[in-house]
Amino acid sequence: VTTLITDSLPDQRVFLHNVSWDTYMRLMEDQASSSSPRFTYDNGALEIMTPLAIHERINRGLQVLVDCVAVEFDIEVDSLGSTTFSRRDLAQGFEADSCFYVQHESAVRGKDRIDLNVDPPPDIVLEIEITRGSLPKLPIFEQFEVPEVWRYEGSQVIILILDQEQSRDARPDGAGYHSVECSRAFPMITTGALTQAVARINAQSRTGWVREAREFAKALRAG
Repeated sequence: VTTLITDSLPDQRVFLHNVSWDTYMRLMEDQASSSSPRFTYDNGALEIMTPLAIHERINRGLQVLVDCVAVEFDIEVDSLGSTTFSRRDLAQGFEADSCFYVQHESAVRGKDRIDLNVDPPPDIVLEIEITRGSLPKLPIFEQFEVPEVWRYEGSQVIILILDQEQSRDARPDGAGYHSVECSRAFPMITTGALTQAVARINAQSRTGWVREAREFAKALRAG
């Protein structure tokens, strides 16, 4: 029997049980040209989330910040937005709010499709959590061996790094991540800087934020 749960604002969510892998794949195909809603799948459980304005404002604003820092420090980055990542062998799939290839940018440059059976996972996944979802994302990111997650929680951004030296079977789901002060992909970016950035994103227009993000990147470069 399929169960449906709808959550209140600010993010609109639907949660379904007993969804087959083939049904999930058909939904992905039907929504291939749309950035919303976003789907997370885990062994028959499916969460469908439609982000609202505050969610996307923070998401896009942090994308701008990454782009500005990458340009200022001459770092090659491939920003793949809410690309769908799925693995049938794990019976899991997710669409990040945003994702970035940094250390492995050259491995996916120019590819129309990313196949995680042969390609690396994104180096950074950005997760904006305005309200807690029904389906935990960190265990899925861990199964996909995503090395770094930037997670917005209420009023702050935390940076989580995956400890890949531990055996995944020897720890609880999602427990392989630990919080750190600085990004591994962008060592010049700290949790404090990301948290301050979120506050500034919400306080001004997008154009104003683009200008400020450029100045932020230049200030990091100057030391």
